[in-house]
Amino acid sequence: MTKLIVADDYKAMSEEAANWLAAIVADRPGAAMVLAMGNTPMGMYEALAARRAAGDVDFSAVRAFQLDGYLGLANDDPRSLEGWLRRSVAEPWKLREEQLVLLDENTDDPAATAREYDRRVREAGGFDAAVLGLGPNGHLGFNEPPSRPDSPTRAVALTEKSLQSNAAYWGGLDRVPRESITAGMDVLLGARKVLLLASGAGKREILKRTLEGAVDEGVPSSFLQTHADVTIIADRAAWPEGG
Repeated sequence: MTKLIVADDYKAMSEEAANWLAAIVADRPGAAMVLAMGNTPMGMYEALAARRAAGDVDFSAVRAFQLDGYLGLANDDPRSLEGWLRRSVAEPWKLREEQLVLLDENTDDPAATAREYDRRVREAGGFDAAVLGLGPNGHLGFNEPPSRPDSPTRAVALTEKSLQSNAAYWGGLDRVPRESITAGMDVLLGARKVLLLASGAGKREILKRTLEGAVDEGVPSSFLQTHADVTIIADRAAWPEGG
């Protein structure tokens, strides 16, 4: 079942998303959750940090899994997605180190890193919640097209579209790492509940293809059509109907 929520603007979208995750934590305080970075979910994480500070949500028992990362970065590199996860979630939510499950972006053996990550996912009983952004080409995490629904956690070469979309963050296309490591489609689609966030007019076309297009590996996000419990929250600008 897919639930669709169209919010008036980014702030309203972020509050709706915060409601979604807060409800999961209230129902399952030790929830295992995989959390996307990027600009889109930042408002959600900030809203949840404010709720935690007010005593309205308790993250003290959750397990937060890193969704993806850029290979070849030192773990303390401020551009790493581990660093972003720490700044935007772990620190404001007051998570302890043992509550984090990371993908080592500085690994010499991505395959071993992926196996250990998947072991930790299995140990947690799978993800209770997956918070995902929508890539410009339909990638979930860095599961670039083509990605099958059973694609495992692995190293991935970034597509030109993803490189271009990350260029501003890195200060130029030539500075964007060419390889990533990502939680697999198999563990993401295996999550009990999935939240997909989309913001801005630039996501309108790919959101339409995600919701209504053919379900195939050319648009990895289209496989969400087959999931039993997906909530999609978009702001008005991203909604395919355009208003």
